Amino acid sequence: MGIPGPMQLLLILAIVIVIFGAKRLKNLGSDLGGAVKGFKSAVKDEAEDGAAQLEDAKDTAEEAVTSAKDETKV
Repeated sequence: MGIPGPMQLLLILAIVIVIFGAKRLKNLGSDLGGAVKGFKSAVKDEAEDGAAQLEDAKDTAEEAVTSAKDETKV
Protein backbone atom coordinates (compact mmCIF):
# COMPACT_ATOMS: atom_id res chain seq x y z
CA MET A 1 0.00 0.00 0.00
CA GLY A 2 2.04 2.90 -1.26
CA ILE A 3 1.25 6.26 -2.72
CA PRO A 4 -1.64 6.19 -5.22
CA GLY A 5 -0.61 6.51 -8.85
CA PRO A 6 -1.79 9.16 -11.31
CA MET A 7 -4.86 7.19 -12.43
CA GLN A 8 -6.01 6.63 -8.86
CA LEU A 9 -5.53 10.33 -8.06
CA LEU A 10 -7.60 11.32 -11.12
CA LEU A 11 -10.34 8.92 -10.05
CA ILE A 12 -10.33 10.37 -6.52
CA LEU A 13 -10.45 13.91 -7.93
CA ALA A 14 -13.39 13.00 -10.19
CA ILE A 15 -15.30 11.51 -7.25
CA VAL A 16 -14.64 14.59 -5.10
CA ILE A 17 -15.86 16.89 -7.91
CA VAL A 18 -19.03 14.82 -8.32
CA ILE A 19 -19.72 14.84 -4.58
CA PHE A 20 -18.97 18.50 -3.81
CA GLY A 21 -19.28 20.22 -7.18
CA ALA A 22 -16.70 22.38 -8.92
CA LYS A 23 -18.06 25.69 -7.59
CA ARG A 24 -17.87 24.61 -3.97
CA LEU A 25 -14.34 23.27 -4.46
CA LYS A 26 -13.33 26.62 -5.97
CA ASN A 27 -14.72 28.44 -2.92
CA LEU A 28 -12.92 26.04 -0.58
CA GLY A 29 -9.67 26.63 -2.48
CA SER A 30 -9.95 30.40 -2.29
CA ASP A 31 -10.85 30.25 1.42
CA LEU A 32 -7.87 28.00 2.09
CA GLY A 33 -5.59 30.33 0.14
CA GLY A 34 -6.81 33.31 2.17
CA ALA A 35 -6.22 31.44 5.40
CA VAL A 36 -2.66 30.52 4.39
CA LYS A 37 -1.98 34.13 3.37
CA GLY A 38 -3.26 35.38 6.73
CA PHE A 39 -1.15 32.82 8.59
CA LYS A 40 2.01 33.83 6.72
CA SER A 41 1.30 37.50 7.43
CA ALA A 42 0.82 36.80 11.14
CA VAL A 43 4.05 34.80 11.33
CA LYS A 44 5.96 37.59 9.57
CA ASP A 45 4.51 40.24 11.91
CA GLU A 46 5.37 38.13 14.95
CA ALA A 47 8.96 37.68 13.74
CA GLU A 48 9.33 41.44 13.24
CA ASP A 49 7.88 42.13 16.70
CA GLY A 50 10.28 39.61 18.23
CA ALA A 51 13.26 41.28 16.55
CA ALA A 52 12.13 44.70 17.81
CA GLN A 53 11.75 43.37 21.36
CA LEU A 54 15.21 41.83 21.17
CA GLU A 55 16.72 45.16 20.13
CA ASP A 56 14.89 46.93 22.98
CA ALA A 57 16.18 44.39 25.50
CA LYS A 58 19.71 44.77 24.13
CA ASP A 59 19.55 48.56 24.47
CA THR A 60 18.20 48.28 28.02
CA ALA A 61 20.96 45.88 28.99
CA GLU A 62 23.63 48.17 27.53
CA GLU A 63 22.19 51.12 29.45
CA ALA A 64 22.20 49.09 32.67
CA VAL A 65 25.84 48.09 32.18
CA THR A 66 26.85 51.70 31.46
CA SER A 67 24.94 52.89 34.52
CA ALA A 68 26.57 50.26 36.71
CA LYS A 69 30.02 51.22 35.48
CA ASP A 70 29.31 54.88 36.22
CA GLU A 71 28.15 54.07 39.75
CA THR A 72 31.31 52.11 40.51
CA LYS A 73 33.49 55.04 39.42
CA VAL A 74 31.82 57.43 41.88
